[in-house]
Amino acid sequence: MAAVRTFTLPHYSAYPVQVALFRDVKNAEYLRSQLLAANPEFDYAFLDAAMILTPTHLSAASFLALHAFLNSTHKTRTPHSELVFRLSPNNNIGESYKTFGITQSTTSLIAVKLPIKADGSIDSSISNESVSAHLGAVVEGQSVELSEGIEELGDAAEVHRIKKAYKITCAKGGKKGAKGINGDAGKKDDRSDIESVILGTIALKGS
Repeated sequence: MAAVRTFTLPHYSAYPVQVALFRDVKNAEYLRSQLLAANPEFDYAFLDAAMILTPTHLSAASFLALHAFLNSTHKTRTPHSELVFRLSPNNNIGESYKTFGITQSTTSLIAVKLPIKADGSIDSSISNESVSAHLGAVVEGQSVELSEGIEELGDAAEVHRIKKAYKITCAKGGKKGAKGINGDAGKKDDRSDIESVILGTIALKGS
């Protein structure tokens, strides 16, 4: 069994989202091959955790994907491909998968399961238990226990790669304090500024 956390999105409490985090993943190539083969048992948004800055970054894209399918404004074939697409600043789905999706070299993995079918109806067969059992059986990696706020989803973020993907050339640094501009406080403030740019970018794309 994998550690899976359930969270809900604003206005869509009837559609609980299941999310799991894995470190030291050994079979990313296999998982990716199942996605490419369109194996329905592997219908997830498998994301490279290095490209997710914060929990809000992920939940915003999840909201946009769910909203798109519930309102028939989606651009891709499945809710999970829509989530990957919504993370991207551009409209190229292939580039979205290349940048944010699982690759052969992915070692930190976020798996997201949306409770909605391609026709927009709710998938009542999806539960925390079913997702936990399946991911525990197919992902070869260390399952990470997520807190209620799922803050751990940003632990593997590679900020320089994320800034490059969103073409963020600079971000306001943190204020000098007890730990200095290069200390933990500065890094936290810098990440908050980057997050604001990202959220604005994906919201504008989804409008």
